[in-house]
Amino acid sequence: MSEASTNARPTGTVSARLLDACEKLLAEKGIRSTTMQEVAETAGVSRAWLYRHFPDKSTLIGVAIVRLNESFWGGAVAELDAIEGLDRQVSAGVRIGRGAYDDPGTLLMRLRTTEPDEFAACAGAGVAGLVPDLAAFWRPFIDAAAQRGEIHPDHDLVEVSEWVARVLISLGTVPGETVDPDDADAVLRHVRRYLMPALRAAPED
Repeated sequence: MSEASTNARPTGTVSARLLDACEKLLAEKGIRSTTMQEVAETAGVSRAWLYRHFPDKSTLIGVAIVRLNESFWGGAVAELDAIEGLDRQVSAGVRIGRGAYDDPGTLLMRLRTTEPDEFAACAGAGVAGLVPDLAAFWRPFIDAAAQRGEIHPDHDLVEVSEWVARVLISLGTVPGETVDPDDADAVLRHVRRYLMPALRAAPED
């Protein structure tokens, strides 16, 4: 995120309306096709009023991305914290990632994967950051699972976190023939058959 974007962090109802309008248009049209004029019209303000709050499109979308990210991860943490067992947490993570198509987290993934250059220009970190970001999010859950004995003590928990992130991305975005990612029972069965046994076993060199 650029210094300009960070310093432009919004407060007040007008800024919130502008960001709401921006997020709506991003969900409908993506980054390239969203214009400042459309954001102003959707929010019901003049372009001049929009530019008083956000000096350019990159700043506006950058701040919207920050708000989307905070909204999604905050809600995901609360939901996952209430679930017992890493197997059920991972299964729920697939559902959360797919969930409602307009969910903020899903929108962020769409923007990062379909328009990586534009996303990078606005947020300062393109699609290459998706796996590390998701791995970092899951690290506390991995640590807790290790403490409960669900993960063999010889595993590198940094690697485990990245593996879980890759499993979630794969199940959530890549169609297959043996597991339906929208079937919660099927996902949980898949996780219990393949992921959890590997985590419980001692790692091989």
